[in-house]
Amino acid sequence: MTWSLHPGAEHDIADALDFYGEHASAVVAARFLGEVERVARLLAEHPGIGTPTTHGRRTFPLKVFPYSVVYRNLADGIRILIVRHQHRKPGFAGSRR
Repeated sequence: MTWSLHPGAEHDIADALDFYGEHASAVVAARFLGEVERVARLLAEHPGIGTPTTHGRRTFPLKVFPYSVVYRNLADGIRILIVRHQHRKPGFAGSRR
């Protein structure tokens, strides 16, 4: 299966990369991006492993970073809708489809 990013999720990732690059290092930012890509591949291979939420969505946490991937399982793969920091309000970016 394949995976794709909602434009909002691309923005979420860019914001996190900016934060880690500015407050930690380029190495930490690269590790964050690698972890997002690892989770995306895992979810594309096993789309049912995330925790079901509302509106047909699922969520799956990153391993080292305090972020979760919110995605939807589609016929041709998964669509990552949100890459959300776990301390943000639960409704953050909830209208993304």
